[in-house]
Amino acid sequence: MRLTGLLLGAVLVLVAGGTVGFRLSLHETWFQSLYRSVMSITLAGLDTVPRSDSARAISIVMVLCGLTIIGYAAAVIVEAITGGVLTGVLAERRRERTIERLENHFIICGYGRVGRRVAEEFRHAGVDYVVLDFSEAAIANAREHGDLLIEGNATEDEDLGRAGLGRARGLVVAADSDADNLYIVLSARSVRPDLQIVARASDEDAERKLRLAGADRVVMPYTAAGRTMANLVLKPQVTAFLDTVTTAAGPDLHLAEIEVHDTCLQAGRTIRDLRVRHETGAIIVALRKRDGTFDTTPEPDAVVESGDVIVGVGTSDELRALEDMFALAG
Repeated sequence: MRLTGLLLGAVLVLVAGGTVGFRLSLHETWFQSLYRSVMSITLAGLDTVPRSDSARAISIVMVLCGLTIIGYAAAVIVEAITGGVLTGVLAERRRERTIERLENHFIICGYGRVGRRVAEEFRHAGVDYVVLDFSEAAIANAREHGDLLIEGNATEDEDLGRAGLGRARGLVVAADSDADNLYIVLSARSVRPDLQIVARASDEDAERKLRLAGADRVVMPYTAAGRTMANLVLKPQVTAFLDTVTTAAGPDLHLAEIEVHDTCLQAGRTIRDLRVRHETGAIIVALRKRDGTFDTTPEPDAVVESGDVIVGVGTSDELRALEDMFALAG
């Protein structure tokens, strides 16, 4: 806008100056002088040659100034056009390079109401994620929040690959269509048998098919919403507590799951020997054993073995200390 104002100001000053100059040198009418000035600055020319040397000199100056202004205006326009294109291309390339460097991230396929809620939790948890969608509304929402975005269709293997499927930690399949979700789960599972996949389903039939296709967990939003509403009436304090520890954006009290690997130095010791509460401040509320069973509210003499998954509750700092306690050796 500033450059446009400067250009318009320069044109007006030049036209006014030329009009006055032609009026004084040729003694023509003001309108004829204005006409001569406009024709000179726009390089259109006149069918008569100015009668005096002073008028011809003014014409020369007007033509040169007109050339300068037109050339500068053209340069500004070209720079604005190419600059916008290049800026968009460079921004897209930077985003692609960032995604290419990601590892152990999450991919959100479908950025509707469910996908946006998942992304919000990921942002508060501070984990890396990539949004994969092609609708204009989804793209606009992702850009508004500064999300890493792949504009594509999650049912296409190539687009899943661009989102980093081979390096991802987990996949959230949240498209509005059950058929699309089923196709995405099948495609992802065929490429990554070890990938954690959570999918959205609209009904029990879709849930069953998604599990058969390879989804580790299937969520039915309407069923979950109904269950939550019932629990808010029947068990309001229990529900409030679960919301507190499972929502990343809530107060500083959270649940975490920590896998105990074979190389962990603490494997094979009891909770009492580890003095978990004293050393970290966190509480172990459950142990998922290697065979898939749960030891809820484990006793102090419960042994933490390799292959177990610890479910702990505490503040962010306490859970980090718990993770450090069971970190890989070496």
